[in-house]
Amino acid sequence: MPELPEVETVRRGLADRLRSFVIADVEVCRSRAVANPESPQAFESALRGAEVGEWTRRGKYLMATLHPERGVWGVHLRMTGQFQWHPEPSEPCRHTRVRIWNPQDQELRFVDMRSFGEMWWVPPGQPVEAVITGLTRLGPEPFSDAFTAKYLKERLKGSSRPIKTALLDQALVAGVGNIYADESLFAAGIKPLTPAGRLSLARLETLRGCLVDVLQASIGAGGTTFSDFRDLEGVNGNYGGQALVYRRGGEPCRRCGATLIRQK
Repeated sequence: MPELPEVETVRRGLADRLRSFVIADVEVCRSRAVANPESPQAFESALRGAEVGEWTRRGKYLMATLHPERGVWGVHLRMTGQFQWHPEPSEPCRHTRVRIWNPQDQELRFVDMRSFGEMWWVPPGQPVEAVITGLTRLGPEPFSDAFTAKYLKERLKGSSRPIKTALLDQALVAGVGNIYADESLFAAGIKPLTPAGRLSLARLETLRGCLVDVLQASIGAGGTTFSDFRDLEGVNGNYGGQALVYRRGGEPCRRCGATLIRQK
């Protein structure tokens, strides 16, 4: 599943490619791709004629403001969802879920092999969290002032769950998944199975800093591609080649040469 760096890479691509993009037409090819409203036709009607404004990201959610006063368009890529930009008309593949055109007949296409990705339309004047309810369960962003070692210490107090499991909890910190939990724990010198409540404030500060550094490095590399992730132009993320431990079980450690052991 795309994590924060991959979703941020997509956000930047959408913000760049869809600047002043007017939605001339919309086609929902698979109804389950739309979570709100219930009718795919209502979703098409809501977006048709709107101009796409600013794109923002919260955790793994993407949201675009629609003008003039047309509400908000929300997206979650889930496991295999990806946007594709088609400057010329072309036949869609069988995994195409939503197609969006501008007046020049250029197309933004949402393709999702596993069909878990979702889109929402939030009517103007309605709180985004009231429609995209998953937003209400998210913890702070890793780059925010709220994400501190003190915050982690308070939230993890008395917890016996492994620290890696805690990092995967979107209610603790938004946007982190397997890749960056593994990489940041390795960088911090913390075993993934360490009970979260046993970590000192100093070690949590080290972990916080390592997580931020790893995420920033991956964003700079365009995210990680191990299977399905591509950016808007179809380009793989380059961080995978820099990963020190993720998916490297049985291989020599790039720091000490010892064999890396994968544990479930």
